[in-house]
Amino acid sequence: MAGGRNTKTSFTAGELGDELLGRPDMRAYENGARRLRNVFIQPTGGVTRRPGLRHVAMLPGKARLIAFEFNTEQTYLLVLTHLRLQVFMDDAPVAEIAAPWTEAMLDQIAHTQSADTLLLAHPEMMPQRLTRGSHTAWSLAAWDWVAQPYFRYAPPGLTLAPSGTGGTVTLTASAAFFQAGHVGTRLRIGGRRIVVTAIASPGVATAVVEETLAAAAPTDDWDEAAFSGVHGWPVTLCFHQDRLVIGGSRDLPNRLWLSRSGDLFNFDLGTGLDDQAIEFALLSDQVNAIRAVFSGRHLQVFTSGAEWMVTGDPMTPASIQLHRQTRIGSPIARIIPPVDVDGSTIFIGRSGQAVHEYAYTDVQQAYQANDLALVARHLVQEPVSMVYDQTRRLLHVAMAEGWLATLTLYRTELVTAWTRQETAGAFRALAEIDGTVWCAVERDGRIRLERFDPAMAVDSGLTGASATPRRIWSGLAHLEGRKVQVVADGTPLGGATVGGGAVTVEPEAQALQVGLGFAHVIEPLPPQLSGAAGARSVPLRLISATFRLLGTAALSVDLGSGARPVPFRRLDTPMLDAAPPPFTGDVTLRGLGWQRDALRPLWRIEGETPLPLTLLSVTTETRMTD
Repeated sequence: MAGGRNTKTSFTAGELGDELLGRPDMRAYENGARRLRNVFIQPTGGVTRRPGLRHVAMLPGKARLIAFEFNTEQTYLLVLTHLRLQVFMDDAPVAEIAAPWTEAMLDQIAHTQSADTLLLAHPEMMPQRLTRGSHTAWSLAAWDWVAQPYFRYAPPGLTLAPSGTGGTVTLTASAAFFQAGHVGTRLRIGGRRIVVTAIASPGVATAVVEETLAAAAPTDDWDEAAFSGVHGWPVTLCFHQDRLVIGGSRDLPNRLWLSRSGDLFNFDLGTGLDDQAIEFALLSDQVNAIRAVFSGRHLQVFTSGAEWMVTGDPMTPASIQLHRQTRIGSPIARIIPPVDVDGSTIFIGRSGQAVHEYAYTDVQQAYQANDLALVARHLVQEPVSMVYDQTRRLLHVAMAEGWLATLTLYRTELVTAWTRQETAGAFRALAEIDGTVWCAVERDGRIRLERFDPAMAVDSGLTGASATPRRIWSGLAHLEGRKVQVVADGTPLGGATVGGGAVTVEPEAQALQVGLGFAHVIEPLPPQLSGAAGARSVPLRLISATFRLLGTAALSVDLGSGARPVPFRRLDTPMLDAAPPPFTGDVTLRGLGWQRDALRPLWRIEGETPLPLTLLSVTTETRMTD
């Protein structure tokens, strides 16, 4: 018989797809795992059970979450729902105002922030400006343009004839042109502005002259506002080099507008001076719609079919240059804003199965887009939301099916590790504020606002404290009728059912944590076998497995006969009913029996006990027949 001893010291390749089961020669195989559920990967290689989710509020329906950070001390969470905007600060709502967007529009809303102002855009909504006055004073209104951009939508030869040069005039078109959405839209005749006030017919409209016209005669020297109820509004936007950048509109999907420098709502092109506005289209072999604009090392433009770099230092009408870099493309069904990670831009690929790192290389003087999900394609399936937790260096991506794919990314340490987070419900939207990840979670047909909390070991959970021991704990209406996990004074009490918004515990407790349980899973890849022993018919036996743990209070291991809890208590433990102390050290378990399935894992850690768990390494001793 042959035997072997193997020590797995790192999980820094994360959960790998089954496509790699035949590639034990890869470095990722050595540092990867078959299943990593409800755990995070540490940069040092260990695996830790994820924190729970604290319940914050019930939401009226589908929601979009946006972070608003005025400064490091004053941060807010904006919750966009149907016709409403709520502002949260420190888990409490501080303001609520009416909004022009509907639930159906939430997926396509883009935003960008500057100081106390947040700008929001949607191709079917007049762009909005949210302004913070104080913690509780917020206002939302349409943009106040200094000078709008203009575009000639009408075909060549179509003329307009004003009835006069000033005041209220009648406009007569040489062909059908006017639509109901033109009411309130600005036109320019000979470069001079008028505002349409009423539509009499497709060929006749009434307008008010803002700048005296040169003549009351038919002319084809006219254009109209680029954005309107007829032709749509801006799709996406950002700030770059003290300019407001607008990327695309409904009827001009591949066009960019850059405001005057330091004058964010002034898009007057002027005579092309350095500080004046800039406008151009992305001209290539395809007309791809702009899906995001991002201010990084350069102005980055993400379209439905390619990624572009816009250069110019400083960026002026004379110095600006446009270069197509890669041909990945971004989703068109929703706006998923790219995020910055250590100078690289992370964006979702058009396929819905890739997360790309858009990084500039000094050697090639160009951008490259590497797929970070190449070896974990099964975890990335139709993303709907993405945020980056800079504090813990975790990238969270919510999927349409409801799970969360989490990436631990340390580029210089060669750590690119995916895990999957699951809950009793579905993750629908995400936002990150100063290291806190907020989630809109759908449970039982309702949307709830929750956040990851390192002090929480359950989901949709709440905590309570009392100066004297109590048996009945209330305030749990959001979990009515649900079976929950209870942690009393640090000790898990098992399951309970919420009735009348309360739970009853035995014995009495002074501190309680109640919420929905979730199970963690850590399962290795099949052992690396070679030669004849690699055949599925060759029996393999696990002699022992040693688990090195750090600050772990509960461990349940399956060595082939079902998961069983591992006791940590020692003879010097003062009370058997006290909270289990964290254990740091090695636990060795003996294996039993032989197995012929070479794809079956030698061990598996799983359990839903709401206590901390950190696995640093696993050493296995095996024996197999010749």
